[in-house]
Amino acid sequence: MPSVSLPAFAKINLRLHILGRRPDGYHELRTIFQAISLHDTLELESQRSARIDLTIEGNDGLAAEPSRDNLVYRALAAARKELGLRHGVRARLLKRIPVGRGLGGGSSDAAAALTGLAALAKKRIAPARMIQIGSRLGADVPFFLFGGQALGVGRGDEIYPLPDGPRRTVLVVSPQDIAVCTAEAYGWLRARLTKRPSASRLSSFCALCWSTQGGGTWNDFESVVFPRHSRLKNIKRDLLKSGAVEASLAGSGSAVFALFRSPAQARRAAQAFPHDQIFICETLSRGEYCSAQRGRGGAGIRSRRRR
Repeated sequence: MPSVSLPAFAKINLRLHILGRRPDGYHELRTIFQAISLHDTLELESQRSARIDLTIEGNDGLAAEPSRDNLVYRALAAARKELGLRHGVRARLLKRIPVGRGLGGGSSDAAAALTGLAALAKKRIAPARMIQIGSRLGADVPFFLFGGQALGVGRGDEIYPLPDGPRRTVLVVSPQDIAVCTAEAYGWLRARLTKRPSASRLSSFCALCWSTQGGGTWNDFESVVFPRHSRLKNIKRDLLKSGAVEASLAGSGSAVFALFRSPAQARRAAQAFPHDQIFICETLSRGEYCSAQRGRGGAGIRSRRRR
C-alpha cells in the first residue's frame, strides 16, 4: 500500500507580544515564528477500510492510543472529508518534540497530517482552504503550512511570510519538572495588559529579530511566568552568560531556547544542564522547510508491501 513519511518541525517565537483579549475570547497577538530543525515524524499509509487508526510513540518509547480529540486524528478526519476519500488511513506519529513546552509540536503534527494525506491521495487542497482548515484546528497550525520565518497576527493564525534570517544554531532546554499551562499563563498576563502596541511599528517589530547586538527577542509571557518559575529565568540568564546571541522563553513555556553562532558554542552551553532535556538544532529557511515537506531531505511518498 502507498505510504508517506514526513517531518513535523518545531517552532520558536522570536518575538511574542500579547495585545489584549478579543471579543471571541481569544487573545490578539503579534509574533514572529521561526521554524527549527527539531521534529516529530508522521508516517501515513492508506488502508482499505474507512477507519483512521493512529498510534503515537513518545520520547519515552512507550506507545499510546490517542483519543479522537488528538490534533492529528482531527486533521486526518478533516483532510479526508475535504478530499472526498473513501479509504481510511493508518498513522504512526513518532514524537520527539516535548509536549506542552511552547514549541508547537501538536500544531505541527496537525499541519503534517493535512499536507501528508493530500500527498498520499495525490490530490490537492487549495492553499486558502488548507489555511482555513488549519486555523480551525489550532491558531499555530497555519504557520506550519509555510515554515521558515513569518509574522503572525490576529490569534497568530494570520500569517505573512518574512525573509529568512541568518542561520543560527538553536539550543532548547526543556526542564522536565516544570510545566506551564497556556490557559493559566494567559490568565496571569491578562491583568497586566494596559495598552495596545501601535500597528505602525510592525516594520521595526519584524526587523529587530536578528539584531547582532542581542535584545531582539521578546516574549510577554516572561513577565508572568518567570516570577512563578524562577528556574526558567535562571536558565535564560545562564544561556546568555554562556555566549548566546539571544535567549527567550518558548511560547508560554516551559522550554527556553537560545540562539548561538555555532554548534560548538551550543554544545558547550548545553553541558550546564545535565538534568534537563536538551536539543541542539538549527533554524530552517522556508526553502529548506518546503523541500522537506515535498520529499527531499528524508520525507516522501513510497510504496511498500505488507509483511
